[in-house]
Amino acid sequence: MFKKGKKRYFIGLIIAAAVIGLLITGFSRSDAVAEVGDETITKDELYDEMAASSGEAALDTMITEKVVNAEAEKAEVEVTQKEIDEEKATLEESYGGAEALESAVSQSGLEMEDLEKQIETTLKVEKLMEADISVSDEEIETYYDENKDELGEPAQVEASHILTEDKETAEEVKTKLDNGDDFAELAEEYSTDTASAENGGELGFFGTGEMAEAFEEAAFDMKKDEISEPVETEYGFHIIHVTDKKEAEEPTLEDSRAEIEETLKDEKLDANYTTWLEETKEKYDIKNSLADEQE
Repeated sequence: MFKKGKKRYFIGLIIAAAVIGLLITGFSRSDAVAEVGDETITKDELYDEMAASSGEAALDTMITEKVVNAEAEKAEVEVTQKEIDEEKATLEESYGGAEALESAVSQSGLEMEDLEKQIETTLKVEKLMEADISVSDEEIETYYDENKDELGEPAQVEASHILTEDKETAEEVKTKLDNGDDFAELAEEYSTDTASAENGGELGFFGTGEMAEAFEEAAFDMKKDEISEPVETEYGFHIIHVTDKKEAEEPTLEDSRAEIEETLKDEKLDANYTTWLEETKEKYDIKNSLADEQE
């Protein structure tokens, strides 16, 4: 539930908003929502069907929100808009950008305000639980020893390329480069990769596993400032210009300490969340008539 970058907000949010909120307010449940020939489906029937399938989970989500807000108020725990925005930015990155995230929210029939509300609730839970979460030096050192490869900075290459559909055109471009023509200008003129062509063919830094295999092998084998012969991939023929290289770096324990501590705290928050919530709910007089009806 608490991993950074995970799409952790949507399950409870979508169920709560779509199943309960949209069904129990603002309508007469006897109104028809669909007609099939001479038969009708009423809002009452729709409500009963959705309540039977997901209603209890949705109501439990709403109860949880009330409990968390009450606990946060007692503990004087607050969540700032800046904190919400930071979490939303992490979600945007995991979805591939702000537009992709907004599209996912919209397709669920919700608004970004609904997402922000769920983020706020989740951050309140984290702050309430953190007081009882600790990470020892021994745990940090063990994690470091077991995960050095993942914590380090992998080798990276910064490159630009000119992509052509055929080898003949690629060789023409290479000849012009050998004669002193400007790489960026040729990229704008020749490259079929229109996204990078606008920036002179720049691709930025990348590591292994991010590019087509043949392209990647050639780039990592090249020296800084070297320009390749045509390299064939499934996309066409590439002329590659390596502009910088970064060697792999193994992190020290001290360099990684803060990141490891945050990771271990997240894991403990995740593992302890269900128990914490159950124990917290026991403090409150909760009546769930929907659950009683289904017993």
